[in-house]
Amino acid sequence: MKAEPAAQARLLDLQNLDTELQRLDHRARTLPEVAEAAALKERADELEAELISVRTKASDIERRQRKAESDVEQVRNRADRDNKALESGQITNAKELQNLQSEIASLARRQGELEEIVLEVMEQSEELSSEVDRVAAAREEAVAEHTATVARRDTALAEIHLDRTRLSQDRERVAEEVPADLLALYDKLRAQYDGVAAAPLRYGRCGGCKLVLSTAEINEIKATAADEIVRCEDCRRILIRTEDSDAAGRDAE
Repeated sequence: MKAEPAAQARLLDLQNLDTELQRLDHRARTLPEVAEAAALKERADELEAELISVRTKASDIERRQRKAESDVEQVRNRADRDNKALESGQITNAKELQNLQSEIASLARRQGELEEIVLEVMEQSEELSSEVDRVAAAREEAVAEHTATVARRDTALAEIHLDRTRLSQDRERVAEEVPADLLALYDKLRAQYDGVAAAPLRYGRCGGCKLVLSTAEINEIKATAADEIVRCEDCRRILIRTEDSDAAGRDAE
């Protein structure tokens, strides 16, 4: 394949642009805010589920408390009626009087038991109420942190997008100056070799694989016409000859 030296040289400009675009893409994928936002979203979702669960338990306890308080009230009312009946003196039958006294005593015991239940449930309700407050506060904090992180992420991604748009426009302009067949080869090699298809030959060293060419390889390249496309024998990337391509300067490195 042949191409004017100037067109070959433009491949280095194109490669630099593609490398920078690749770097921007990598930066967009690996922004710390991306992983941080995902982790905070997961944390906020977990806390939301926990909050729903704790609120459900608190609601159940509140219903139990209301039921227990209602039971206490019913027993207390029944005991009040029995005490009033006892104090009225209207019951003169000894058996009925004994039964009434026995019922009053039983109601007193029952009221005491129910009041213990009420106290126990109230303690559980207070604990759950505190737990609801704690989880709700943690969720609000996670949501706030997520919102702030998303804002930072989006700002960074917007900046990357602007840089990428500018570089893409530059790439289109440079690509237009490269012959179609050479551009096709370049794109093919770039897909094969981790995004690097063209590399400068400086001081007898390939800029792609960083290996030093043999003297025979250097002499072969020197003997090749300037418009002939040459490639590295080791990495097979396109070699772009420069003013410093000659191997004479290798020992100085």
